Amino acid sequence: MLKAKILFIGPNESGKTVLANFLSDTTENVGGEYRPTQGVRILEFESQIEGSSGKHTCDVQLWDSSGDFKFESCWPALMKDSSGVVIIFNPDVPSHLKEIETWYSMFISSQGLQDGQCLLMAHHKPGSGEEEGRLPLASHLARLPLIHSNLEEEPEDVRQAFCIYLGNVVKALSESREREEMSIIT
Repeated sequence: MLKAKILFIGPNESGKTVLANFLSDTTENVGGEYRPTQGVRILEFESQIEGSSGKHTCDVQLWDSSGDFKFESCWPALMKDSSGVVIIFNPDVPSHLKEIETWYSMFISSQGLQDGQCLLMAHHKPGSGEEEGRLPLASHLARLPLIHSNLEEEPEDVRQAFCIYLGNVVKALSESREREEMSIIT
């Protein structure tokens, strides 16, 4: 069985924990009082992934990391053996659009991940004026898949989009494993 380690990163108060809890079925409640994550939380669950050769079960670890830069010294340990990175931000907060460039350079470009192993998630908090228009993203960020999430209005759309992303990560993992095996054989 494949194992996928997915990092949830991004600015403070962007909705990383709410999304991680929802996607891992840890909680049904999407509201509540804000409590910043201290360091990292790891949520584990199994997911059914549709692939070209049918359905596969994948063990998923969601690493819900703090957006506080005081934990920056721990980030290399978070990145070790990660399969994918999801940058979560609140598009209603102008500073988040600038800050995600820093997250991209620290977690994605430094690891050399393929675009399919990365995801931008514009998380709209309850009651926000959700607009799914084009966001003013830097060119390197605009190449990445972007989904808008609103757990109040379209929770299953968010889950389905994440499953598609997870399928891309599993595909990249499978291809990497096959390349490794072929290099051993030859």
